[in-house]
Amino acid sequence: MNPLLERLQPYPFERLRSLLAGCVAPPHLPPIDLSIGEPKHAAPRVLLDAMVKALPSISSYPKTAGSEALRIAIGEWLARRYRLSSLDPLTQVLPVSGSREALFAFAQAMLDARASQRVVLPNPGYQIYEGASLLAGAEPLYLPVTPQTGLRMPFDRLGPGEWRDVRLVYVCSPGNPTGAVIPLSEWRDLFEQSDRHGFVIASDECYSEIYPDSGQPPLGALQAAAELGRDRFERIVVFGSLSKRSSVPGLRSGFVAGDSRLIAAFLRYRTYHGCAMSPAAQAASIAAWSDEAHVAENRRRYAAKFAQVTDAIATVLPTAVPEGGFFLWARTPGDDRAFARSLYEQSNVTVLPGSFLGREVDGVNPGSGFVRIALVAEEAQVQEAARRIVRCAARSGDAHPGAVAPLATGTV
Repeated sequence: MNPLLERLQPYPFERLRSLLAGCVAPPHLPPIDLSIGEPKHAAPRVLLDAMVKALPSISSYPKTAGSEALRIAIGEWLARRYRLSSLDPLTQVLPVSGSREALFAFAQAMLDARASQRVVLPNPGYQIYEGASLLAGAEPLYLPVTPQTGLRMPFDRLGPGEWRDVRLVYVCSPGNPTGAVIPLSEWRDLFEQSDRHGFVIASDECYSEIYPDSGQPPLGALQAAAELGRDRFERIVVFGSLSKRSSVPGLRSGFVAGDSRLIAAFLRYRTYHGCAMSPAAQAASIAAWSDEAHVAENRRRYAAKFAQVTDAIATVLPTAVPEGGFFLWARTPGDDRAFARSLYEQSNVTVLPGSFLGREVDGVNPGSGFVRIALVAEEAQVQEAARRIVRCAARSGDAHPGAVAPLATGTV
């Protein structure tokens, strides 16, 4: 057995199940689960129709590289979304079976387990980055993501000696769990460090299409590179997904795009990995990437949910509408695990303790004292959950001392 498996920590949702084991939620209150980032909006009709029409195609083996039609559809979307003029979809785009699978596999293809190497990760962050690094034989280098760092990764805290052994940097923008977006100035600094030290940048952008201001879409890594004159995207790859954009997490459809040299190497790895996308899923994906109407409606619904509940939740748990994504990152009055357990026992609402997404470094877990609230349920359920959160915190005296003054009754 691979001994590196012993280094993997329990998955956050395994830890959540253990935390809530033995708890009894009020039976008269229907359960509302806001712990996992699983979209609950209905899948778009245009995607479903295309998939049904393409079902006979599953009698053939799919290509690992995907169809040219799919790569072109993704490339055209990237060009429209990020104003790219030089992207070649046939050499710089690779369809994958969801961004999670690709984010993990990418480290296995890029890292050399025979050498001393480190991988920079956000802390707290998506647990796949850590698992991918450990199983590739690398050492994670955690950067704290806190209010003091603007909820972004403080790359300036790393000195030349620390950068020297870095081979891969995972970033997430908009971030999970904070929703923060990396600005152009920070991309410039990170690209320059990559020039000096030769590491690869893997940018997880699966939340890129969920943002509060329809006129200000989040900046992406390829867009930042193009704006800085780096239109060959050296040592830069981005990971995108239909799961959040189109509310189809079960489709398992995403892409990797960027440096053609890295894409070619990753395709070679994936040819052996055996993870080609079903032809029917490819047809559905082409329809999804080619349609923006359902994405705009999806974005509108999330914006409405944030508007309906954020101020009310902030009366007891300091939080704010994020720059992107569908999570509220809310500060708890005390231990985040105790708060999540109390909320479940009193209100039958499930949220994820932030400490489960973080790692303790030098005695500090940057995720402690926060909970992640995923506004993925239907609007009525999200509003009901907000009412229960406010009532629970007020009833138990758990309102955070830094919370804003209570809003007028009837806000949610």
